[in-house]
Amino acid sequence: MLDEATRGLPPADRRSAFTNAPMGIALTTPAGVLVDANPALCRMLSMTAEVLHGQSVLDLVHPAGRAGASQAHATLLADHSQPMRHETRLVHADGEIAVQVTASWVDGTSAGEPPHLVMIVEDITDRKALEARLLHRSLHDPLTGLPNRLLFHDRLQHALERGSREHTPTSVLIIDLDDFKTINDTLGHPTGDLVLVAFAERLQTVLRASDTAARLGGDEFGVVCEHTDRAHAELLVGRLRDALQDPLVIEETTICLTMSIGIGLAEGGADPAHAHPQVVREADAAMYATKRLQR
Repeated sequence: MLDEATRGLPPADRRSAFTNAPMGIALTTPAGVLVDANPALCRMLSMTAEVLHGQSVLDLVHPAGRAGASQAHATLLADHSQPMRHETRLVHADGEIAVQVTASWVDGTSAGEPPHLVMIVEDITDRKALEARLLHRSLHDPLTGLPNRLLFHDRLQHALERGSREHTPTSVLIIDLDDFKTINDTLGHPTGDLVLVAFAERLQTVLRASDTAARLGGDEFGVVCEHTDRAHAELLVGRLRDALQDPLVIEETTICLTMSIGIGLAEGGADPAHAHPQVVREADAAMYATKRLQR
């Protein structure tokens, strides 16, 4: 930490290191009251050192993060031997920033310097935004923007766990577009991609806020319907078929799209570990049965 890195330097050099450091640095009392802030931290927070002086660091933390920051602070006070590292968000006049705070305890000196904390504050807003984009990309289909198969199964697991606790049914729809290969073969894959995007948009217009639609791969889609019995799942199927009554118009080409849909049902209170694969298999089998009847 700063005190360790500058130990043995003359006071003027230590002050220069504090002032010119590229990262934010705060000196606080053991209770977390700001005693001094370097220019980098002032710029980060859009506040002067005079305004920051005397404020509690916790007052700068976003309300949603104060409990976690308070716990991290308590951990440091309980064990002075280990630096504390904690990610949180700080608020300022222009909004908020994501930061990583690394804090260490500094004992008082024989010269009369009281015990205090040194906090290194790093702005990680860009890094967290990149992480969020990468996470979104890993869980969503890049073409339609819908959740992908991985997120579909995660949402299904959560729905089944809730249904087990609250004894409510969960329905799954598996949807396959009919003769999609013909669209790709006759109109080309770029047009086929636009059809998938247009269908995803139609699908989302009929869903409730609690439903999760996903692209499972190719022209196969799935929907997780929480707190939904078979009768209500069939109503959703009816709304989706109504939504496809109007042909799609893709680059001046009119396409009449049909689909095969299967419904799977997990009764309320079912064991999620057993119900998860079973409800998907049931919906998948029902979808293929429907497709065979339509041939």
